[in-house]
Amino acid sequence: MMRDFRNAGRILALLTAFFSLPAMAADVEPEAEADFAPQLASIEVTTGWYLRGDVGYNADMRAGGSSYRTFDSGLYTAHNGAGSLSRKLTFDLGVGYSFTDMFRADVTLGRISSAFEGTGSCDPSLPSNCSRYSSSDFTGYSALANVYVDLGTVIGFTPYVGAGIGYTYLSWDDFESRHLCGGVACAGNAGASHPGESDWRLTYALMAGVAYDITPKMKLDIGYRYTNVDGGNMHGWDAASAAAGATGIQAADDGFSTHEIRVGLRFAFW
Repeated sequence: MMRDFRNAGRILALLTAFFSLPAMAADVEPEAEADFAPQLASIEVTTGWYLRGDVGYNADMRAGGSSYRTFDSGLYTAHNGAGSLSRKLTFDLGVGYSFTDMFRADVTLGRISSAFEGTGSCDPSLPSNCSRYSSSDFTGYSALANVYVDLGTVIGFTPYVGAGIGYTYLSWDDFESRHLCGGVACAGNAGASHPGESDWRLTYALMAGVAYDITPKMKLDIGYRYTNVDGGNMHGWDAASAAAGATGIQAADDGFSTHEIRVGLRFAFW
């Protein structure tokens, strides 16, 4: 009898262990899934690169002084001149990188043009009441490296300040000069054409403005830029002076500065 009870106990223990296995597996399985399930996370990568395009208007474009020489009977005479520049649109394209929320930098390529009107003294061989007038156009292509500090964003508006430095390749068209004596063309020397010169000029700029977030990737940029272009060569000698022995550059300018109002767009690509 005791033997039968012992056998029955063993069978009951085995059955209890058998039916408890699914419950134990259910307890272990979630932990195993937690250990071996792949961990997925959303990662947003921001490169900080952007493209920009700007159009500017020269609200104030000021020419520096100029100097030129006249040639008569083998002698050079130095003169000083003055002039004014017309106001025209400027155009810029660039690519940049935002390093932080406050600091960014870009490289821009720009185009500027203007018309020049100048006055000065005549050749000493002409009457004392003679006045010299000259005119020409120029086109400049600039390459500037710029840095900016963004001063924080409030309801989508971000004010900034910046500075840039680089070079401008300035190319003058041919100059046309006129000599007026008492208000009429001087006898025997009414005017001449002078070949324009081209050269590279050191350029720097100071900027300030505000950008507005049109979308997370596009900003409207409205700002001011002051640009200073160093002086350089303006034009060579007219054909008659060159034939008489005049050599070198006849005229040079002291450079010019511009005060621009600019509107542009910046496109971030991520």
